[in-house]
Amino acid sequence: MLRKHLALAAVWLCCNSIAACKDIALIANKSNALKNVALPDLLKICKGQTSRWPDGKPVTLIIRNPNSQEMRLVLEKIYSMPKEEVASLILAANHGRANHPAIIVVDSDQSLVQTVEATAGAVGLVDVYSITGGITVLRVSGKLPLEPGYVLHGN
Repeated sequence: MLRKHLALAAVWLCCNSIAACKDIALIANKSNALKNVALPDLLKICKGQTSRWPDGKPVTLIIRNPNSQEMRLVLEKIYSMPKEEVASLILAANHGRANHPAIIVVDSDQSLVQTVEATAGAVGLVDVYSITGGITVLRVSGKLPLEPGYVLHGN
């Protein structure tokens, strides 16, 4: 019985470390002319502090639920705060922006990609393996996902 529990614990630990190794891509709606986002600008977008792109389109960030396993890397590398604080930050960022929320939370990578595709000015943070031809992958501080030094690379 002890061996069975140890084996299950080992499998659980392996699955968690695999999930932590994901690379997250910053994606954009195809109509967005932006090709690169500096890390400080990405932090502002993720905190709902940027309301418009240089071309005047409203900015909307699409992310997964902060409580999800998929958001662990983003919480660690972008928000640097517990998931409860991120949830409060999302509420505050969206306060008074009923017609155009700063941050939209979705339940799956597929839904995230579809929402970015359908929303002008939208960007999203998604697992690189969920990228489709309907969106544009943006550079973060000059780097694309899977390039050495990419800030949203899972360790």
